Amino acid sequence: MKRKYQNGFFIFGIAVLILMVTQLDFTQVKAGVERAGYWFAAVIALWFFLYLLNTSAWYIIIKSQAPTRLSFWWLYKVTVSGFALNYATPGGMMGGEPYRVMALSPKIGTERASASVILYAMTHIFSHFWFWLLSAVLYALTQPMSIGMGMLLAAISAFCILAIWFFIKGYKKGITVRCLNLLRRFPMVKRWAHGFFERHKEQLSTIDRQIAALHNQNRQTLVTAVALELACRVASALEIFFILLVLMPSVNYIQCILILAFTSLFANMLFFLPLQLGGREGGFMMSAKGLAMSLDAGIFVALLVRLRELIWTAIGLALIKFNKKQ
Repeated sequence: MKRKYQNGFFIFGIAVLILMVTQLDFTQVKAGVERAGYWFAAVIALWFFLYLLNTSAWYIIIKSQAPTRLSFWWLYKVTVSGFALNYATPGGMMGGEPYRVMALSPKIGTERASASVILYAMTHIFSHFWFWLLSAVLYALTQPMSIGMGMLLAAISAFCILAIWFFIKGYKKGITVRCLNLLRRFPMVKRWAHGFFERHKEQLSTIDRQIAALHNQNRQTLVTAVALELACRVASALEIFFILLVLMPSVNYIQCILILAFTSLFANMLFFLPLQLGGREGGFMMSAKGLAMSLDAGIFVALLVRLRELIWTAIGLALIKFNKKQ
């Protein structure tokens, strides 16, 4: 990647990170960290291993396209930095995905890099819909049900099934052209989408052919990648489990999975906010209340999760400037 682009991603990310840090109540943060003790250190360390799962999913997608001598640990660095930019960017993937394409292109070519990044992004989002769908079933099997909650779970399940169907179609036939054709129908972006499509029609078609070829020729790779991402979603509930152990030694892991599922669903509805400010905190508090936990527990979890996100965002941004030559 050219130095000016690397510096641009880095400066933008740092500026947003500083803005996020200024929103914290440092007295409350200090009290929360002291209360959590070594469990907060466990939360920070946990994400080192969760990012290993994310990197593994992307790595096998890249390797399945064609043999390459790409370093796993270099890809791990790019993965962490990409997620850091996603956290800091309004609209979610508008920062991390371009960075990944630009970092990977010199090693495997622009079209292969674009196809692998799009496939990984699809897989990452696809696993979320599976996680929400399975969590809705888990809630129905383990928690008391009311008519209102039953209707909500039915709506969530229907939405997830529809999204899963859309992604399966995208894997079979490619998704870039389909998405741009969809954008061309929206008033505010249709002019941009039409111009972009006309300029890059051949490259987009090539990327779609690569996506479809991977699905048709090597479905095991996609199944493995989705399984790794889904395992990452389930394992990330350990973060909530570790934090709640400080307050509630009797907490069970199923409750933590349900809190994570509801919170991530609510936060992703507010994707346009950097670091999903407010959405994640509100999700934690509502999900804790829904599972008959105290409001303080939801606030405590939200505070420490937000602090962990800031720490790993800072690590990811620092890794943008780190390479072997330096």
